Amino acid sequence: MTFKRVVVTGMGALTPIGNTVEEYWQGLVNGVSGCDFTTRFNAEKFRSKFSCEVKNFDVTQFIPRQDARKMDLFTQFAMVASDEAINDAGFDMETIDKNKVGVIWGSGIGGLKTFEDECFNFAAGDGTPKFNPFFIPKMIADAASGNISIKHGFRGVNYVTVSACSSANNAIIDAFNYIRLGRLKICVTGGSEAPITNASVGGFTGMRAMSERNDDPKTASRPYDKNRDGFVIGEGAGALVLEDYDHAIARGAKIYAEMIGGGFSSDAYHITAPHPEGLGALLSMQDALDDAKIDPSEVDYINTHGTSTPLGDPQELKAIVELFGDHAYKLNISSTKSMTGHLLGGAGAVEAVAAILAIQHQTIPPTINFETPDPEVDQALNLTLNVAQKREVNVVLSNGFGFGGHNATVIFKKHEIY
Repeated sequence: MTFKRVVVTGMGALTPIGNTVEEYWQGLVNGVSGCDFTTRFNAEKFRSKFSCEVKNFDVTQFIPRQDARKMDLFTQFAMVASDEAINDAGFDMETIDKNKVGVIWGSGIGGLKTFEDECFNFAAGDGTPKFNPFFIPKMIADAASGNISIKHGFRGVNYVTVSACSSANNAIIDAFNYIRLGRLKICVTGGSEAPITNASVGGFTGMRAMSERNDDPKTASRPYDKNRDGFVIGEGAGALVLEDYDHAIARGAKIYAEMIGGGFSSDAYHITAPHPEGLGALLSMQDALDDAKIDPSEVDYINTHGTSTPLGDPQELKAIVELFGDHAYKLNISSTKSMTGHLLGGAGAVEAVAAILAIQHQTIPPTINFETPDPEVDQALNLTLNVAQKREVNVVLSNGFGFGGHNATVIFKKHEIY
């Protein structure tokens, strides 16, 4: 079977280090930490008092107040990032076939703040059920893709993928497959999350999964450093417009990169812990390479899952060394979560944008906050420590792994005419 080529023609980003793609890229290459003490709720009594929040975000600059009130924050983030990507793609809304435009979004949790607020309000009352009529439409995870579709009149496939921290990568791969099979011409895809809430932070700290570096939040997210103590929770959204190559060329679209592969696997090991030898990570990357029909030696950069957890970081690197062999020491590796924190179901989307921007700018964003080498981490690997690096970048691979053992890997390539 001959597949259609799939290209990236639009990007959007709303992150803890920048509220547009350009601001995000500047934050990445300058090694900016998006972490600070939490303001979304009073975290004084929590073991982790900090997070990576989106800054200076006024939703009414983008969405009328009466409409925004009907959306959870994760949907607001999705609307803003997808609008940037759609505007960036520059297609003519009057002439495109909207029956062939889909929306596939990723979110690991959905409207947790809405759910939390409604339950807290009910618990504080006298037992009389007085729930907001928008409670359910705001809370459900598919509210993001639904609202994007409704706003723009996109009538193609529309749904949300939920696979914990691999959700956005799953969404991107699904969008890729719909286009290359000829089912869609265009798909708006990506992911968003707004998990900085009492329940979320309380739950993750209860698991001892989050950093508790309250004396120095700016450096709390430190993948591969010996003194890492857990991930830093983040929020925001990333969006891509994927498009049939012939369709993009016919309308004279600018092309950022070509998507050439996506891979999946399951650890089949533990509900939260990664496989101790990184088997699931290896299988996911191998599946993506097989799908793209490329050799491991063709990859220049890997944006790792790299959450800054004691177990996860070395296991992923073990998988990279096992799969890539000697070439593992020739490519660049970095974790942009060191700057953005972990956006959970939205992580893969903002990291896909970072990977594509690395191709665009021929620059690898760094892994910041590295101070102390870890004997569990192979120091011969180029982890792009603390400072961005210029290099030739033609092929990038980006990993997303989630609780439950869900693994998904995406691969992008510099656009070539052939």
